[in-house]
Amino acid sequence: MKQTLKLGLPKGSLQDATIQLFARAGFNIYASPRSYFPSIDDPEIECMLIRAQEMARYVADGVLDAGLTGLDWVAEHEASNGGSSGVTALADLIYAKQSFGKVRWVLAVPENSRYQSPTDLEGATIATELVRATQAYFARLGVAVKVEFSWGATEVKPPVLADAIVEVTETGSSLRANRLRIIDTVLESNTQLIANPRSLTDAWKATKLDNIALLLRAAIEAQGRVGIMLNVRRAQLDAVLALLPALQRPTIAPLSDSDWVAVNTIIEERTVRDLIPRLKAASAQGIVEYPLNKIVI
Repeated sequence: MKQTLKLGLPKGSLQDATIQLFARAGFNIYASPRSYFPSIDDPEIECMLIRAQEMARYVADGVLDAGLTGLDWVAEHEASNGGSSGVTALADLIYAKQSFGKVRWVLAVPENSRYQSPTDLEGATIATELVRATQAYFARLGVAVKVEFSWGATEVKPPVLADAIVEVTETGSSLRANRLRIIDTVLESNTQLIANPRSLTDAWKATKLDNIALLLRAAIEAQGRVGIMLNVRRAQLDAVLALLPALQRPTIAPLSDSDWVAVNTIIEERTVRDLIPRLKAASAQGIVEYPLNKIVI
């Protein structure tokens, strides 16, 4: 009997970034705007689009074997489930809607408000989509507040509809545009690959998920990096190596002409435009820059 892995993909702001990540990992996914069941070029995987906010619940309940969602929504599920998330985190995948970095849920107040720290908000009303995690945050601080669920446009609610908000941000630009000031970080979040613990007791599913996690991590590791190949005379090798920041150490291989060697290494893409002229000046020849899809550490 053919085995299938049921995998949840986040619908919404993370959807496109997730599909692009899977493409770099070697999985081609096509999501029709009219369907919640994207196609994937791996016959052993069945995909379903689920809101990131609900992913942990469906994975915990066994409706899905695994899924991708934010650590924030795992924390929210955990806070509403008696402190147990019911899922196993397999991989931290540091990417977001706009960047390859973490996002923050921050506590923000109007620029001209009297609130300077979370403890100043005793008795205040806080609007957020992350209700349970926010309640847990203030409970840890011993500050009594009223936390209200926000259906959206949370930034416009202070000071008329709420005293403060807890909202997710990557850059803080939206908060600044709405004249809000950050006074604390409630939690940091990044995307995680999570799995149902019972699914992991199935050897085939556990291996399949380990392989997916490996490839996704490798794709993220390669983000923003490129490979550089070049030839250089042995007499100038030390001068060239001194210019090369490497992931580990450059690979050096002899050429047919014993006076020459080939050098291969991985560098940050943002450094290439400055590095290549310096390599050329150090007598490197045949310099080739090439893209990377995956780096397996």
